[in-house]
Amino acid sequence: MADVMNEAKYFFEQWAKHPVSEWYTLKQAGSNRRYFRAVANNQSYIITANPDNIPENNAFIEFARYFYSKHLAVPKILHTNEEKTMYVQTDFGDTSLFDIIRLEGYSARVKELYRKVFAQLAGLQVKGGEGLDYNHCIATKSFDKQAIYSDLLYFLYYFVRALDLPYDKNLLLNDFELLSSYLMQEEAKYFMHRDCQSRNVMVKDDEVYFIDFQGGMQGALQYDVAAMLWQARAALPYDWREELVACYFEKVNELLGNRLDKKDFLDSYDGFVLIRMLQTLGAYGFRGLFERKQHFVASIPYALKQLRWFLENKKIPIRLPELQKLLWQIADQRVIERYETVKAGADTSLVVHINSFSYRNGIPEENTANGGGFVFDCRGIFNPGRFEEYKKLTGRDKEVQEFLLHKTEMPAFLQHVYGIVDISVSDYIKRNFESLVVNFGCTGGQHRSVFAADSLAKHLEEKFGVKIALHHLVQEGKNWANV
Repeated sequence: MADVMNEAKYFFEQWAKHPVSEWYTLKQAGSNRRYFRAVANNQSYIITANPDNIPENNAFIEFARYFYSKHLAVPKILHTNEEKTMYVQTDFGDTSLFDIIRLEGYSARVKELYRKVFAQLAGLQVKGGEGLDYNHCIATKSFDKQAIYSDLLYFLYYFVRALDLPYDKNLLLNDFELLSSYLMQEEAKYFMHRDCQSRNVMVKDDEVYFIDFQGGMQGALQYDVAAMLWQARAALPYDWREELVACYFEKVNELLGNRLDKKDFLDSYDGFVLIRMLQTLGAYGFRGLFERKQHFVASIPYALKQLRWFLENKKIPIRLPELQKLLWQIADQRVIERYETVKAGADTSLVVHINSFSYRNGIPEENTANGGGFVFDCRGIFNPGRFEEYKKLTGRDKEVQEFLLHKTEMPAFLQHVYGIVDISVSDYIKRNFESLVVNFGCTGGQHRSVFAADSLAKHLEEKFGVKIALHHLVQEGKNWANV
């Protein structure tokens, strides 16, 4: 990981002709792409490094170049290396539409941003699709019958089978065939983003921009609208969804010379909502249940509640008895509860006490009512305190964090810690326990243990909403041990 970061920094500085004044590693999403932000000559840029998937890079680069030439709402590709393993693009900042939803809720501003998204999306699909070279697509060039059927199999293999529910395979595959054929009646000649959701819409100065369209292909208009409005985590109010799909229809119909029939469009739209929900559950199953990535496991209940509402309030466009029977089993409340994260409420008494400490001073005494807890030894992680430039810094300094994230096994260590501690936190909330103690120790109580303690505190607050009492004992005692 460190090699990739250093190579990306060198690649950028060679192009920029200026030394980097600031360099940050940005959070990874579900893919293996690595993102960095560089500031040079008072300008900010995003650098992407993805040496393992050149076709994916090429798709994004070529699509972005074409869309930008048509003045569409996408980043500008400023530079690539010859191999297309790294590229530089314009920086839209850190705020996605999803971030604004989390901050403001369903405000008037959020609804207006969605309106802007759909105005821009119509342009991306129609204008962006005109003359686009689909030979740059990663796998298939169009969302055809085979691609739709593949999404349904993805849902079957990675989600349904993990639940071990009864179904008739032959009847289910027949329903998959019928649904695929039905959806193919819609015109599939527009650019389809393929992952159009609020996390992939950046907001800067109240304008919206699309990112992460490297999986795009030719397809029907309705798919991206369904993906945007039925994103499980965004959980838009259902009346908003009705209003916003009508808003989108007006925008795209205007671009197409008012030749679309609204009823036909909306009938097909419900079918695309269904296929998108099933594709999403397949992705959550693969990333969460098979790859064990907790963010995706935590998203499953949101998707299942949405599916249940759809089954109760919408009519599947064609008769699909075996699929419908299976979907009702999946959306059962008992299945939802199996994956639902316990959340702390206002009356939850649990406080998680998280401490960083130095082994030179000994393990902190534990004096809570129920006793117990965890002590994690961080001394197996490579120590940044061995280097002169980090000696006077702590695990809260960016330079140390970059070192621990990219030159040590700290990320893997923390994933194991999260898995162990999450079990106790979930159980303690249910049983109304008052305290849980988690200690992180290292040689000096300054770098590794501080970073680990802060990371766990953030994780537990985000996942469970539980109260945290965080203490860095060496820093608070002004008693740094020599490392």
